[in-house]
Amino acid sequence: MSVFSPSLRVAVVSCAFLVFAGAPVALQAQDQSATPASTAPDNSAQNKGQQTTADQQKSNTSDMDITKKIRQSIIADKSLSAYGHNVKIITQSGMVTLKGPVQSDSEKQTIASLAVDVVGQDKVSNQLTVKQ
Repeated sequence: MSVFSPSLRVAVVSCAFLVFAGAPVALQAQDQSATPASTAPDNSAQNKGQQTTADQQKSNTSDMDITKKIRQSIIADKSLSAYGHNVKIITQSGMVTLKGPVQSDSEKQTIASLAVDVVGQDKVSNQLTVKQ
C-alpha cells in the first residue's frame, strides 16, 4: 500500500511531465544562445603579442592595493565610457601598465592621470589605444 494518495501521485506525475516536457525547449534555447558572436573582441589579436598581461600580476598585497585604488578611481569617474571602465590595470612591483581600447585621446589621458595620482608619474606605462 502506498503512503501517497492517488491525487498526490497524479500531481507529482503531472509536475514531472511538465518539467521533462519543457527540457528540450530549454536545451534548444540554450544551444542557440551559446552560438559565438559573429564579431571578434576589439583587441584579441593585439593581446596575443603582449609581453605584460593581467594574468602575470602577482597576488602580493601592495600591488593588489594599487590596482584596487586605480580601478576604484576609474569606476568612480562616470564621464568615462564602458571601454574606459574596463581597461586592464597590471601592477608589478609597484609599476602600473594600462592596456586596452578607449574611446578618445582625452579618455586615455584621464585614465592615465588617475593612475598617476595613485602611484606617481614615473611608475605608469600608458599603453591604452584609441578605438578607431
